[in-house]
Amino acid sequence: MKGRTVIQIVLGFVIIALAVLLYNSIQKPMRFDNEYTKRRDACAEKLKSIRTLQDAYKLTYGTYCGSFDTLFNRLLNEDSMRVVSKVINHSLIPDDVDINEIPELEAVKKGYISRVEIFVNPIGKLREDGKLPITDANGYTHQMTDEEILNLRYVPYPKGEKNEFELQAGMLEKSGFMVPVFECKVPLTLLLSDMDHQLVVNKIAEINEVKGRYAGWKVGDMTQAVTDGNFE
Repeated sequence: MKGRTVIQIVLGFVIIALAVLLYNSIQKPMRFDNEYTKRRDACAEKLKSIRTLQDAYKLTYGTYCGSFDTLFNRLLNEDSMRVVSKVINHSLIPDDVDINEIPELEAVKKGYISRVEIFVNPIGKLREDGKLPITDANGYTHQMTDEEILNLRYVPYPKGEKNEFELQAGMLEKSGFMVPVFECKVPLTLLLSDMDHQLVVNKIAEINEVKGRYAGWKVGDMTQAVTDGNFE
């Protein structure tokens, strides 16, 4: 009787162990997919902000930038973005005229409004237009500080490492014209380097089955004049 009880207890432990193993085998891919999605989204936010900076750089200098050092330094420190400012000439407007009811082009012709070109700091302009939002750990959104802008170059995962996104820029011939292009990306082999190796291999193999799909996250493309992200 005692021997039978021992066998039953052992079998009970075996059943529990098998149940745990089965549960983990089911949960492991789910945990991987959840972490994969979280890392994709974190990269996407940084890449979209880098694209915003590249667009500002192109608007200012006529081309994209292939160096984070140059990109950040020029946008943060130079008053180089040309913008058109509107100046209302109040002394020239008759008392019976409401400037808000006149089409702007007509107001310009009559001299009520003057258009003046000025140079401003690109980052300051982006912040003024609300184009550099970031959400902190408490869920509050604010415009990026200089330090947060400088940290855009670093891939958000694995935590504790300071791996940089790959950044390139150049010119591409399109319909007989040279057009500026850029590309900023991170491969999954780097982004997921601290995760389960076999699951990472499986994910990359799944992506590679789709011809032309990049096994990672990026914005822009050095082979075509687009600034889309492959996460969009």
